[in-house]
Amino acid sequence: MAEKVKSKIKDKKEKLRAPMTGKDWIKFIILMIISIVFIAPILLVLMNSFKGKLFVSNDPFVFPNAESFVGLKNYTNGIEKIDFFSAFFVSLFITVCSVILIVLATAMCAWFITRVKTWYTKLLYLLFAFSMIVPFQMVMYPMSQVANMTHLDNMFGIVVIYLGFGAGLSVFMFAGFVKSVPLEIEEAAMIDGCGPMKTFFLIDFPILRPSAITVAILNAMWIWNDYLLPTLILPSETKTIPMAIQYLRGGYGSIDMAAMMAMLVLAIIPIIIFYFACQKYIIKGVMAGAVKG
Repeated sequence: MAEKVKSKIKDKKEKLRAPMTGKDWIKFIILMIISIVFIAPILLVLMNSFKGKLFVSNDPFVFPNAESFVGLKNYTNGIEKIDFFSAFFVSLFITVCSVILIVLATAMCAWFITRVKTWYTKLLYLLFAFSMIVPFQMVMYPMSQVANMTHLDNMFGIVVIYLGFGAGLSVFMFAGFVKSVPLEIEEAAMIDGCGPMKTFFLIDFPILRPSAITVAILNAMWIWNDYLLPTLILPSETKTIPMAIQYLRGGYGSIDMAAMMAMLVLAIIPIIIFYFACQKYIIKGVMAGAVKG
């Protein structure tokens, strides 16, 4: 067995060392073009964040030079104009609380749906799967009215609303992963005296870590960058980062594009750091949750 594994590793190394063929070059070029298409807008925003307001409007695709470079002036102006740190902590609170609630609640729900084989668990799973195809625009107005009537139109209430919108995909991914966990492990834990809650948190949840991190990343990116739902739900004095950045537009069409570019750079830095810190779990979690399900 060990010799077979060593031979497979050796074959893979030889393939990696082999010269690239015509098909490999075509794939490489296509992937490079796709990468450039995705990275170019981010680089454009970063580049313009160091240029003066007039230069951003007149020459957006030109690199900063001695005349257009303003250093960190756009960043300081933007932070003062929109009260960036206040909006940052609002976004951080909503994102962290929502992601923790989504991961815990949907993991337990998926575990229950997968392990308890009844007609209502199957129906519940279908409802979660159906919720993924319902457009947000279809329910946003009645949802905002219900949130107002039930006093969920605040920083704590929107966390519950995000749980509802994020539950569909999260349960779907967790359910696929739970199916790959051997039932014998849970039976052994129950024989040792573990109840359902201990079995889930001490046995199953550590095994679900790759899928949990994947769910956390997907939901964190969505919630952190969301503009429409907080605008509909939160009161005017409570602003997330996407809401606060909109105030740089000013009135009568006057837009401080330079400060807006700087604030966009600051807004994407936390989510990029979080993504790179957890990216090694993404492919493993997605494959286990989507393919095995």
